Amino acid sequence: MSGAEWDLGALFNGGRELQNFTEQTKVRALNFNKTYKDKLKNLSESEFNACVREYESISQMLGRVISYASLKFAQDSNNGVFYAKYQNIYASLSEYLIFFELEFNKLSLKTQKTFIASSGKYAYFLEELAKEKPHQLSLNTESVLLKKEQTGGSAFARLFDEHFSNLKFAYKGKKLSEEQILSLLHDKDRNTRKSAAAAFTKELKKHQKLLSFIFNMIRRDLKTECEIRDYKSAEEHRHDDNKISQKSVDALICAVQENFGLSHEYYDKKRQILGFDKLYDYDRYAPLDDTQENFSYEKSQKIVLDTFEAFSPIFADIARQAFRENWIDAYPKPSKRGGAFSHSATADTHPYVFLNHTDQRRDLFTLAHELGHAIHQYLSRNVGYLLSDTPLTTAETASVFAEMLVFDEMKKSADKKTKRAMLSSKLEDIFATLYRQINFTTFERAVHAKEDELSLEEFNKIWIEESRKMFGKSVELTKNYEIWWSYIPHFIHTPFYCYAYAYGQLLVLALFGLYKNDKTGGFKEKYIEFLSAGGSKSPKELVSIFGFNIEDEKFWQTGIHEVRKLVNEFKEL
Repeated sequence: MSGAEWDLGALFNGGRELQNFTEQTKVRALNFNKTYKDKLKNLSESEFNACVREYESISQMLGRVISYASLKFAQDSNNGVFYAKYQNIYASLSEYLIFFELEFNKLSLKTQKTFIASSGKYAYFLEELAKEKPHQLSLNTESVLLKKEQTGGSAFARLFDEHFSNLKFAYKGKKLSEEQILSLLHDKDRNTRKSAAAAFTKELKKHQKLLSFIFNMIRRDLKTECEIRDYKSAEEHRHDDNKISQKSVDALICAVQENFGLSHEYYDKKRQILGFDKLYDYDRYAPLDDTQENFSYEKSQKIVLDTFEAFSPIFADIARQAFRENWIDAYPKPSKRGGAFSHSATADTHPYVFLNHTDQRRDLFTLAHELGHAIHQYLSRNVGYLLSDTPLTTAETASVFAEMLVFDEMKKSADKKTKRAMLSSKLEDIFATLYRQINFTTFERAVHAKEDELSLEEFNKIWIEESRKMFGKSVELTKNYEIWWSYIPHFIHTPFYCYAYAYGQLLVLALFGLYKNDKTGGFKEKYIEFLSAGGSKSPKELVSIFGFNIEDEKFWQTGIHEVRKLVNEFKEL
């Protein structure tokens, strides 16, 4: 079946090739350390540029090694020992490189400016590196932290993944994976949804002690990191990584929370359509069509390719290459991690897309979403490894835009009843990306603000309090729902990641409005320029390509206005 399982050969064809490449990387790293350590201040401009190029090249080699190991682990959590081995190798070889960033920030301001001015495409990378100086530590301390990293937060993230990928949920005599049981929350039968939610909760409850302990350790690890590096809050480091200000994040959260009423309107109308006295949490994704159309992987593939072709042959060509060359691992399997992602890998290989396709409409949109990421990652390879990595705030743009393209195309040929069901599903996706992710962020803010370890009761209480803000009285949150914070992987892997989804959603809605009203045909060219830039410019500069200013609080209302239009369209249908 085309594109159904990864071919990791673009990275390595087996263990021997991986081992030989790792040895070559070690030699390069050692030579780099010997050649440049304690010598940056004495380099000429051309010698410094050669140093940066070598730093990038070795970093990419390390990225290739850890990409292979992490993808093998995502595909099968039984590869945990293998993954841990290469995590340790990655950390030990990275030690030979960390002097570069520290030493660069010890240079005089004059020397820094000279090097930046002569560095060509690396100027933005070096400018951003200089901003990290207040949070950098001594070389010895950084080396110790690098060694300890594998037994700190990342170790608990690995434990979380291994534990969850092996969990099975008892349902009507079957043992279902996380993906399979959660997919039943989209079933047309209310009893099925209710039973699936109960079965999910019943198994989840057995693991609460471990899951709360893991979350508490992540909190403690982040708190320690912030104290050592002099960050003023638990989320400041994430904003720095995302190249945006606290002010813009606060403005985003405020704008979203002020418009929670849109979700209340929607769920009230949905309850009326379904004919329920109350809408419970397990009813949120109840489909409005009488029959649930099957979206096989092959069917989803065709819809996405046709849609991308209509938008841009460049998009379609990259997506076809992804299917043809097996960049995609499509189906749930025993010991496979849940969820979906696109891993950028390295600039000299290609992205890898990870799915758990269960033949539902939402899986079609997940495929479009992750292929959007892959297209973004593939286009940005041209700026090189150090600059291709995109801040989370713009990383979600291509993925959500790809979903909107597919939605818009499918809606054109739908009858009124189908269109209503599609609008319902799309609004629920938007609410999950926009409102729910802001709920996640405010939940994290409240949790990380606590000094001591949190009990299960405290986690549950905060979760319900924040969730009710999104749903108001339109959805009744059951007792079961109060522990559903404990399966969210972003809380463990990447604290304060989630607001980036909301950021991306509103940005995409604003961009999609521009695209639909584009009379000159210039939007696509600007959009491909935006994606191809990767992380070589700040989010503010990238978004300005379209005439938007992310520092302006009114900007967020542009996206909110598009949500309002969709809600009104749904209510009219």
